Amino acid sequence: MLKILRNKKTARKVWIVLALLIVPAFVFWGAGSLVRDKKEMGTAGKIFGKNVSLLEYRDAYNAVRAQAQLQFGDNFSELRQYLDLENLAWDRLVLLYEAKRRKIKVSDKEVIELIRSVPIFQKKGRFDNRFYSETLRYFLRMQPRAFEEQIRQNITISKLYNQITENIKVTDEDIRKEYQKLNEEISLTYLAALPADFTKGIYPQEKEMREYFENNSVQFKQPLSFNLEYAVSDSEAKIKEAANLLPKKKKLELAAKDTGADFNKTGLFAQSDPIPGIGWSPEILELIMTKLKPGQFSEPLNIDKKFYIVGLIERREPYIPEFAQAKDKVKEAMIKTESAKIAKEKIEACLTKMQSDFKINPKTIDFTKLAKEFSLKTDSTSPFKFGSYIEGIGASDNFWAAAQKLKENEFSPVISMPSGYYIIKTKSKTPIDEKKFASEKTEFGKKILAQKQQESFVKFTAELKQKAQMR
Repeated sequence: MLKILRNKKTARKVWIVLALLIVPAFVFWGAGSLVRDKKEMGTAGKIFGKNVSLLEYRDAYNAVRAQAQLQFGDNFSELRQYLDLENLAWDRLVLLYEAKRRKIKVSDKEVIELIRSVPIFQKKGRFDNRFYSETLRYFLRMQPRAFEEQIRQNITISKLYNQITENIKVTDEDIRKEYQKLNEEISLTYLAALPADFTKGIYPQEKEMREYFENNSVQFKQPLSFNLEYAVSDSEAKIKEAANLLPKKKKLELAAKDTGADFNKTGLFAQSDPIPGIGWSPEILELIMTKLKPGQFSEPLNIDKKFYIVGLIERREPYIPEFAQAKDKVKEAMIKTESAKIAKEKIEACLTKMQSDFKINPKTIDFTKLAKEFSLKTDSTSPFKFGSYIEGIGASDNFWAAAQKLKENEFSPVISMPSGYYIIKTKSKTPIDEKKFASEKTEFGKKILAQKQQESFVKFTAELKQKAQMR
């Protein structure tokens, strides 16, 4: 048996089969919740006014951790830092509480039948206890009793899932719309009023800027920010040597210099920004958010094949700056606001003329002439699908959805995008292949139904957690 389990192909099959067994028939990754850390008196927190013991929480955590291991396989250790297993454990506890309230029961027989039906636990078509025990021992590293309790809970949550989603249906129209999103291509001609084109001549005065700042001061609130110093090297030995020298040298710069490592300071940067000189680093962000205090240093870190020691110089809590400090940003915000107002007025005036001309003769609408008359831009897109990116404009979803409603020669209302304001008309459309759609409709419909059920259950979980008043 051990030889079989060590075979990589066989091992992969084991992971897949166990994933199907352990991971319930739904996804609540990303449902979101609050982090809890209440350990006094042996409790992890409360849901629906009742204490959750540390043991209950630990079991829930171990269960979602096993799910993540099975879902991500060999990549689990690499992805672990991005998974909020603590919150997912609370998701599980809240769902089990609701299932208990609904008196959902799972018999021993159901647990046994499910486990015995799994091919990987069978030998010559029959359940083999030795295969079962060794799979748990060497792959999940779990005792049978703990594994079987997880199975019972997963079946319980699956039954709750079925109760919540059993009335969700998808119509033929729903299936066609979703299929079109994935397969239909559209190209457009558009008129654009970009705020960046209307900044000329906007010069906010000191008095105006002060008034704007007083009325919108929260807009200029500075986020949680950090200032770091760090030593970095391609050599792990140099960084370890620098770490050993730190207690004697007191300063990271001196320790780095003596070992030949590079030394840098980041300057203040926001929590949501990449770290200057380093880039995005969840490891460092977690350290400075939760562990390091000003004046403290990290242990040697290995990040993207480089080695670091990081020191926290300053942690600055969110604050609203004085006007003098925010003046440049106030000016920038006022120019942006005023130019957006002008851009919107321009394209709305253009739309009014288009609507008037369209009533007289739909074929007289000329985007090139209109662009020149109203100081707008006009261009066309390459064919694109829903969910794609349009160069220079952004996400295509709003354009695609608006284009679906347009008939020949028709144009859209004003569409607001982060980049500006637009009016579109269809240039070309490549419809779906009706024969292919007919052949794929049934299976595609099942996927759409499953997606809607998952979305509904995620929403249900989020609402349930609000009612739970977790603390």
